Amino acid sequence: MAGSAALEITNLHAWYGESHILHDVNFSVNHGEVVTLLGRNGAGRTTTLRAIMGLTGARKGSIKIDGVEAISLPTHKIAHLGVGYCPEERGIFSSLSTEENLLLPPSVSKTDKGMSIDEIYQMFPNLKERKSSQGTRLSGGEQQMLAVARILRTGARLLLLDEISEGLAPVIVQALARMITTLKAKGYTIVMVEQNFRFAAPLADRFFVMEHGQIVETFAASELDSKMPVLHSLLGV
Repeated sequence: MAGSAALEITNLHAWYGESHILHDVNFSVNHGEVVTLLGRNGAGRTTTLRAIMGLTGARKGSIKIDGVEAISLPTHKIAHLGVGYCPEERGIFSSLSTEENLLLPPSVSKTDKGMSIDEIYQMFPNLKERKSSQGTRLSGGEQQMLAVARILRTGARLLLLDEISEGLAPVIVQALARMITTLKAKGYTIVMVEQNFRFAAPLADRFFVMEHGQIVETFAASELDSKMPVLHSLLGV
């Protein structure tokens, strides 16, 4: 919808069973923007991504995607608003080859058919080299690349990426950073949950710091140096 934010969250609450995890979360993300949710483990960052996708228990508040209210929609309909979610556990089909994994995802967009296999291989040369390899034979870094690549095949333009750099070799982390930069240049909107501050810092336009299920700090990349004392206090970075 013209003039609307890519993602606008207002007064969001979310529960897992009886546990009230998110408490009045508010933030918006502009089209083509990269934002990072920072916070200690248990702060509510992953739950925020899962709540956007309808993967928590009860939700209350407002989640607008391109101006469309999604708080009451089931997960598959949220995906068809052009949202791609890469969970921390990756979720690739381990018995299928790399290329078979890439051929599986359906389109979720009426206007964007997603990246072609050739475009994926250009962005991830490692996957081209391993296109016939089963998922179980891929390294952790290659599995992570494949998990993100599958989303790009669907035509999703709003990407929710949960800890994609965690536990990976520096060379793979650098490749993922180049991927984020390339996707931003192509106009994708990206919300990242990251524990690796060094990975996130040069990539994000804005940062949201979460604590106890709430956003407690919001600042732009240009304010990063002045906010470091606050980040040391909140995150220990």
